[in-house]
Amino acid sequence: MAISPGGDTSYSSQKLTLSESLRTKKSPLTEEEIFYMNCRAAYLTVFKSSLENIVSKDQLYLALQHAGRNPSQKTINKYWTPQTAKLNFDDFCVILRKEKPTSKAELLKSFKQLDINDDGSILHTDLYKFLTKRGEKMTQEEVNAIINLADVNTDGRFDYIKFCKLYMTTSEQCLKNTLEKLEVDSKLRRQQFGSHSEGSPERDPPPVPKPSPRIMGKSDQDAFSNKGDTRSSLLSTARKFKTSVSFTITMGASSNQNSKLTEPNLKDWQCIQSKGCFFLEEDGEIISHQYKMQITQKSMVYLTIKPLNLSQVEGKLSSWLSVDTTLYILKENESRANLQLICFTELQNREVFGWTGELGPGTYWLIPSTTGCRLRKEIKPITEEAQLVYRDETGELFLTKEFKSTLSDIFEIIDLDGNGLLSLEEYNFFELRTSGEKCDEDAWAICRENFDTKKNELTRQGFMDLNLMEANDREGDPTDLWVTLHSMGYNKALELTEACPFVIDICAEKCKPRIKAVHMEACSGQLEKAICKSVLSRSDAKVMDGYENIIVHGYNCDTWITSVIENKSDDKVIIHVNNELSKNCVNNRGLSIFAVEVAPKSAMVCQHVMPLNEQQEWMYYCVYSLIS
Repeated sequence: MAISPGGDTSYSSQKLTLSESLRTKKSPLTEEEIFYMNCRAAYLTVFKSSLENIVSKDQLYLALQHAGRNPSQKTINKYWTPQTAKLNFDDFCVILRKEKPTSKAELLKSFKQLDINDDGSILHTDLYKFLTKRGEKMTQEEVNAIINLADVNTDGRFDYIKFCKLYMTTSEQCLKNTLEKLEVDSKLRRQQFGSHSEGSPERDPPPVPKPSPRIMGKSDQDAFSNKGDTRSSLLSTARKFKTSVSFTITMGASSNQNSKLTEPNLKDWQCIQSKGCFFLEEDGEIISHQYKMQITQKSMVYLTIKPLNLSQVEGKLSSWLSVDTTLYILKENESRANLQLICFTELQNREVFGWTGELGPGTYWLIPSTTGCRLRKEIKPITEEAQLVYRDETGELFLTKEFKSTLSDIFEIIDLDGNGLLSLEEYNFFELRTSGEKCDEDAWAICRENFDTKKNELTRQGFMDLNLMEANDREGDPTDLWVTLHSMGYNKALELTEACPFVIDICAEKCKPRIKAVHMEACSGQLEKAICKSVLSRSDAKVMDGYENIIVHGYNCDTWITSVIENKSDDKVIIHVNNELSKNCVNNRGLSIFAVEVAPKSAMVCQHVMPLNEQQEWMYYCVYSLIS
């Protein structure tokens, strides 16, 4: 939104138009281009550049896995002979052309040979004999890892139908992860990929790869035509899942009563309040205001956070009140990069989450968080667009009653201190959210001259008139107004569906607390570290069998369950996550089955899980399997 009359179209509008223009000009990818994109994505998951060479069997195996293949040792030996010193990106492309992904039908056929009762399962004793005595033999530890996979083994039998589904889903997810990684990394998109450079917008057909002469002897050519046997596919598929652990937690209806938040006697305590909002981005990321809090002396402190009810109709609740909200409190030491997690608001009373405790004097960061289980992209279509402006008989432009009500709610959200006026700082949070720009002092002075203000701050009526001015500048065209509304989380029916406003209350017994909004950022970075630290300090931890450096942590705070994967090893790992047997549950990823990649020497939030219906019992049952 522009402050001065006759301003240019907003940054958000320009960006949207440019994005739409690029989409319309871009023709669909051909099958050949998709193939090379998959090759590049897989290769660059293992190597920093496609100019690097594969110099070991392990690297070849890993790159093929990321490409959705399932190489057995026999397959690896076909392309990595005693004479092989290295393979380049073009060689890798040739191998991928020859080694087609294992189909579900092939896997089922392999397992069915051992299914004596034709019931979709194999006795562990029969599976053990087959895998250790015949063909490409597996070790006892490898077989134990298979029969310990929690979601495909029960009562001494191996459910190969579930296993095949697990494998296919994981292979697809691994390939999807590598493609997403390539898409979001602009540096990778600018790289030269071997002999395949990034094409122009018209996209010339990619050249046919030329394998290096040193590896293309007659024996290798014969190997390319050899598809191998189904037993190799079976063995390498089984090896894909190294080990797994499972969590089962059954929760009763409205179980948060077990962690009841109790308000202390606040008589003579000094209190302060600030508002904020969670906003859902197009890619599903959540951003919110972040705050600094000052405590001048050691004191008992009571902090709460809850969704802000904007409904002007008595008895009608705002739709986002079911969204969970949490506040993480971190102590500032020498710098923002060195923050110490103190606590978070884990106790609950209905929609209010709070914490009571003693804090010493100093500066604290308050970072709001929501799991994302209930603040999600809207799915339902909107059939009729709300009217924002209209003209009377004289042709004068006015805001509709519905739009005025919505603007009044927006004013409530961005009036962070709740004094009924907008300061320049408060207005700039709104400007950054809706246009990507800030309003400077000169523009604010023009605003004060032309619109209703008090104490140099914009009134609610002034805010309404500012929006009417923008509509007049566009001769009644509501396009820019809709950009503002969408940025604030409203749909075409003027329903707030992709944002959750909240209010923070702070009370201190011995001093006057101060709070100030300082940023509006993605709920990641410091927040991710804070969540991981809080979970690791109080969770139920399970170590992957045979991999003591891979630990899955599950924390149940009654309202939701958070899982964190800790990787203490020197290598990145991929974990397959299966929630299919959970009941009455929803997670923040929106997927029952997915895979995550955990960097070496790190921990990451894997998922948050909440009940779909809080009035009914819910069961969290999840299997975490190590892939690589």
